[in-house]
Amino acid sequence: MIICGIDPGTRTTGYGILDISASNSRYIAHGIISPTDKDLGKRLEAIFKELSKVLDKYSPAEIAVETSFYAVNAQSALRLGQVRGVVILAATLMHIPVFEYTPTEVKKATCGYGRAGKAQVATMVRILLGLPKDSLMPEDASDALAVGVCHSSSRLMKGLAI
Repeated sequence: MIICGIDPGTRTTGYGILDISASNSRYIAHGIISPTDKDLGKRLEAIFKELSKVLDKYSPAEIAVETSFYAVNAQSALRLGQVRGVVILAATLMHIPVFEYTPTEVKKATCGYGRAGKAQVATMVRILLGLPKDSLMPEDASDALAVGVCHSSSRLMKGLAI
């Protein structure tokens, strides 16, 4: 089953594509969407269009997205919520179910510790997916793959068919 993990952000939205089975998660692709426009509406439009292309290309059966756990301020939280809305809309329009996980759940699933740092998460993602140690990956893409790993683990723990 192909799944897509997403780490939403107004400046950079990461995505990671995995092929999951009952025995492992296999890496397929990763990337980032980084709209350059200063206008939030145009950035949201760019995220929607680019993510729609990714979903069309890889045809995931499910999408896992990181929830907004906290934000520096209320405006940041609102903007992040708007990006999450765009992600959920893109998936829903393509009839792809969306599952949500908190940053703590993602860190526990990848590192075994809910307060793991970004470097720890990136290292564990590389190890869990068998990626080369020297593979360079944007932080947002690594986080998105971690969301995918979390979703894969959650499915297995719940005994859901793959």
